[in-house]
Amino acid sequence: MAHDHGHSAPHHHGGDHDHGSDLAPVEARVRALESLLVEKGYVDPAALDALVEMYETKVGPHLGARVVARAWVDPAYRERLLADATPAIAELGIGGRGGEHMVVVENTPETHNMVVCTLCSCYPWPVLGLPPVWYKAPAYRARAVIDPRGVLEEFGVALPATTRIAVWDSTAETRFMVLPMRPAGTEGLTEEALASLVTRDAMIGTGLALAPGGKSKP
Repeated sequence: MAHDHGHSAPHHHGGDHDHGSDLAPVEARVRALESLLVEKGYVDPAALDALVEMYETKVGPHLGARVVARAWVDPAYRERLLADATPAIAELGIGGRGGEHMVVVENTPETHNMVVCTLCSCYPWPVLGLPPVWYKAPAYRARAVIDPRGVLEEFGVALPATTRIAVWDSTAETRFMVLPMRPAGTEGLTEEALASLVTRDAMIGTGLALAPGGKSKP
């Protein structure tokens, strides 16, 4: 489901958006639960370590970045990706739980896309790995729909007033990923070099792809 915010002027809410305010209590609860499950013999610590390692080193935003880079260099692949994302992503050997029904939405000079899950924290794990804490925070989930332009500005993304903002609401059935615009001055870069410019936030829509040299495109 997309929420279209058209050419609205920036609207600000008071106070700063604290992306990490829930981190400490969440960590404490997770560690307490883990200790209890291990103590009672319900969970193998080695299995937990393997799961964490998988999402930290094997599954993560670098996989989504490969998808974006391929779309940037291969127009036919880009068309397949936008038409039916799940099989197109699978062409690169990427897929799994949480990515069964993927939709990729493309940023253009006229439209900027942003992804949220207003009901919980549905997230495309196979292409982006573990969701950031702020993505699951009630403040982001509510304000991304009500005031997307203000939220983007707090992430350092200042869009022209004429740019339409479309907010896509992920569900357990459908997960969204943003195809960011390719930065200028990258015509001679390899696909691998292009992938290094693609950040997690750019694929959520709360950021932009990096310009050559490592800085966000203005």
